[in-house]
Amino acid sequence: MIRIKNLRKTFAKNVVLRGINLQINRGEVIVVVGSSGSGKSTFLRCLNVLETPTSGQIMIDGVDITSPRVDLNRLRQKVGMVFQSFNLFPHLSVLDNIKLAPKKLRGLSDRAATQLAKKLLTDVGLRDKAAAFPTSLSGGQKQRVAIARALAMQPEIMLFDEPTSALDPEMIGEVLDVIRQVAAQGMTMVVVTHEMKFAREVGTRMIFLDKGQIIEDGPPAEVMDHPQTARAKKFFG
Repeated sequence: MIRIKNLRKTFAKNVVLRGINLQINRGEVIVVVGSSGSGKSTFLRCLNVLETPTSGQIMIDGVDITSPRVDLNRLRQKVGMVFQSFNLFPHLSVLDNIKLAPKKLRGLSDRAATQLAKKLLTDVGLRDKAAAFPTSLSGGQKQRVAIARALAMQPEIMLFDEPTSALDPEMIGEVLDVIRQVAAQGMTMVVVTHEMKFAREVGTRMIFLDKGQIIEDGPPAEVMDHPQTARAKKFFG
């Protein structure tokens, strides 16, 4: 489904990704771990071309998304993304935040978009917040709305960039529970996370990045309990 060949990314003289090769199959939940500065977020952002790779190739369902001819709007309908910082529109209600993209990009009627948004708010446990504005929500609630908004585009792949890193500890569980639900429905997912318990429970595969290279790749329990490299052994303690 996703085939990555010799992916490289540099910012001026700073080499962030150093020739990543990876295949991600439909329905896999890939958890990406590693120290700060290892290239995790840059790798994720390359998967929907929020960062343009310096070289290499990323194929999604046979389409080279690094080609200048690729339709980025269509790509981002297929590949949803949830950020650390929620990125909700403060002047729109929760319901309207979720309705906006399906109406504008997918051409849904207002009625159909409203029905979809209400269903998704029910799924993330926030049906009673439909008329609320983002400023009145907790961090955990904002992130759940952001997940619902990404799902409203009915993507085939979901990317999560440290979705709990901006949250207070007591709010982390409610967001991880929603991500668990999405994974249980068979969604192909790539999740950058520091939540190791979640990674072990939900991930089908763990990628360990170090200095822009994959140095471990396998089932999460195997990578965490029996790492092959000195760097990963030190990381997992």
